[in-house]
Amino acid sequence: SAPSPKRMENKVFMSFAFYSTILILKMYVVAIITGQVRLRKKAFANPEDALRNGGLQYYREDPDVERCRRRVRSGAGIAPAAHRNDMENIFPFLFLGAIYSLLDPSPAVARIHFFIFCVGRIVHTIAYLLQLKAPTRSVAYSVAQLPCFSMALQILLATTPYW
Repeated sequence: SAPSPKRMENKVFMSFAFYSTILILKMYVVAIITGQVRLRKKAFANPEDALRNGGLQYYREDPDVERCRRRVRSGAGIAPAAHRNDMENIFPFLFLGAIYSLLDPSPAVARIHFFIFCVGRIVHTIAYLLQLKAPTRSVAYSVAQLPCFSMALQILLATTPYW
């Protein structure tokens, strides 16, 4: 059934939900791109995948695959760099944006916050995958951080009386 009008009243949250969904879909696209590059380059991370696709000689790393998927070991295992960077930035945005939406900000100002972050992250990913000239990626990263800092500051100002 269609969402009830009551659930659609919070325009800020609906805008947040829209941009958050775009960002999550972007993360899936990066995963698909990584998989496609891996198949095209015949560079598999697991021996069973290599065996299924031609032999153990394809159980190897490839510079193009690694561009999409630089490995970083952590307690949680191995995370692709583009995905790791997204997790380090998009997950905090999801938290901040959800809380910020509850503060009853101006819908237009909130939408600008969400839009700037979303575009910044998309440009960052494009710059990373296409190896665009510096400082494109770092500028995109920095621009995307501005609305997060703004939302965090507003959340802190709104919640300070309660600590």
